Amino acid sequence: MSKHRPAGKALYVVLFLSLAALVTFLRLLPMHDYGALPSVPTDGGGLANGRDWPLPDFLLCLTLAWVVRRPDLLPAPVIAAYFLFEDLLLLRPPGLWALVVLVATEFLRTRTASLRGFGFWLEYALVCGLMLAMFLANRAVIAIVMMPQAPLDLSFAQFLGTVLLYPAVVALSHYVFKLRKPATGEVDVLGQKL
Repeated sequence: MSKHRPAGKALYVVLFLSLAALVTFLRLLPMHDYGALPSVPTDGGGLANGRDWPLPDFLLCLTLAWVVRRPDLLPAPVIAAYFLFEDLLLLRPPGLWALVVLVATEFLRTRTASLRGFGFWLEYALVCGLMLAMFLANRAVIAIVMMPQAPLDLSFAQFLGTVLLYPAVVALSHYVFKLRKPATGEVDVLGQKL
């Protein structure tokens, strides 16, 4: 039987929202002014070109890792509401990134049964492909409506950093937060199949 009781599910939602709020708070800090995120000037007009290196999207990795492992612990309204809040707070197009993340997580949620049988590397390949599709869809919509957006090289660097961060977030979720994929035929406290 599963150890996740209804009160435990609420605790995981609170834990996710707490981690998300911490990540958003850290994003809002002007850390580049204090030398925490160094600029790497180059003369050749390459990636750095005097700009700050973009940080990977920890919250996206956390959301995808949790939905792959235990989709019942992270409901779609929580994901949509928090990412919409983050869009508004970070002055991104309201609802665009929230919609992209919601569609991606629902894509993963509908494939929960098949993802149980995947090893980590197949899961990683699927999530990397999904992150690439999310990255391209977001950029395409912003380009269609002709809004200013980050340069392609910086956005691609953030995408690569996010892809490289995913295994660490999966390990954190597995070993620290005890989120594992449910076994085939596992049921919750109420006897419902997970």
